Amino acid sequence: MKIKGMKNLDKIAVIDFGSQMNQRITRLVREAGVYAELVSRKTTVQELKQANVKGLIFTSSPCHVDAPDAFTIDPEIYEAGLPILAIGYGLELMISQLGGEMKKLTTHHDSLPTNWTKETPLLSNMDSFEADLAAKEIITKIPEGFEVIATSEDSELLSIANVGKNLYGLHFHPESPRTENGLDMLHHFLFDICHLDAEWTMEQFIEQEVQKIRETVGDQKVLLGLSGGVDSSVTGVLIQKAIGNQLTCIFVDHGLLRKNEVQEVMDSLSGKFGLNIIQVDAADRFLDKLQGITNPEEKRKIIGKEFIEVFDDEARKLAGTKFLAQGTIYTDIIESGTDTAETIKSHHNVGGLPEDLEFQLIEPLNTLFKDEVRALGTELGMPEHQVWRQPFPGPGLGVRVVGEVTREKLAIVRESDAILREEIKNAGLERDIWQYFTILPGFKSVGVRDDKRTYDYTVAIRAIHSVDGVTAEWARIPLDLLAKISTRITDEVPHVNRVVYDITGKPPATIEWE
Repeated sequence: MKIKGMKNLDKIAVIDFGSQMNQRITRLVREAGVYAELVSRKTTVQELKQANVKGLIFTSSPCHVDAPDAFTIDPEIYEAGLPILAIGYGLELMISQLGGEMKKLTTHHDSLPTNWTKETPLLSNMDSFEADLAAKEIITKIPEGFEVIATSEDSELLSIANVGKNLYGLHFHPESPRTENGLDMLHHFLFDICHLDAEWTMEQFIEQEVQKIRETVGDQKVLLGLSGGVDSSVTGVLIQKAIGNQLTCIFVDHGLLRKNEVQEVMDSLSGKFGLNIIQVDAADRFLDKLQGITNPEEKRKIIGKEFIEVFDDEARKLAGTKFLAQGTIYTDIIESGTDTAETIKSHHNVGGLPEDLEFQLIEPLNTLFKDEVRALGTELGMPEHQVWRQPFPGPGLGVRVVGEVTREKLAIVRESDAILREEIKNAGLERDIWQYFTILPGFKSVGVRDDKRTYDYTVAIRAIHSVDGVTAEWARIPLDLLAKISTRITDEVPHVNRVVYDITGKPPATIEWE
């Protein structure tokens, strides 16, 4: 991942060693008003300095530092004059590269009381605090020039520093809610050690992106793949602000949308914001391509590829269109795989693009997390109901039907999802629950209806609390409300005789089932 966003702004580079907590740290830095990006461990010192990086955060990893395939970083980075905060694996790597020693833990503690032993800018004015441990190793020898600044109650070394070189290490997670004073530590690093100003704002982002879009596009035309979700809608409004009627939106009805979604999209975006929207009815085309396909990755790639081909067909009718805009966000890119992390799932915006793509891509949101996209929409003047619209995957209901996608199965998901959303809204919980939807797992079970045996589908309900989709907890919907939803679904949706509720967080699960 190259450093790409907010080029003229001082920033923090969060070095990617493969942990999902990398994203949380990046977002917490941004919430403090400092721009941060998750960047590859292969990024050079020269690239960092050219991008106005003023400090580095080394993060955790699934690796052991002494493994043959352990992730490393160029040791020259420690002599670059950039402050470094090394966390968990990042600290273990820094110790290993600078001449310290460790040994593997034989016992594991989730958390320990921690005592700071020396006043430093990082742990300033802190008493004893509970820390969420990140250690796979025990520090047995610290590198030359370092000193211990915090220990556990049994003298285990939990934080070290070379204050003269602004190198700091924590063997626990400051980004975890279970670490007391963790946010204070991050803020001390940003403002007292890196001496950054809190100047990262959505207003500034809009100003820079509008200028960037205008410079990139010039007097050329742009096509936007409009799905109706938050990401593509905000993308459309932002690009419209930059280039006006040079933008044409293609809204593809691929037959995988929610109930009444086509009309809602057309009414909301072509009205107040004046987006020029071409509606394409391509349901038969998509469903024919998906016939017999059960692998989720293959489904996603087929849907993504078909989107691009639909755009290509429409572009041939619009002379001189050079650019294709997409609502890709930061999490899409990260979850689709980095040079340190396995692909969690490919996203339609970052996978399945044909090699002979004739458009140049524009992705103005690809450095923003979901909560930042909502904030951007609000800053652009978009109405609340549009900004807080339920997150919806690009492949639509195609990934909420597990296995082969058919019209019958889509109808079941569409109707059950509409019932769920209606009852959540009626209960006043639509803003309390970050995302909620139904899934058709694809298996049948025995049931009873009208005193007769049935053999019909099960519908699963997924409802989660999250900020940016990076991590999530299942929502504790009141049991009476769940019972009402279940009764309505089994009564009103044909071929459904059972409803189950998914109570799994992310991790270990993803938000979508496919």
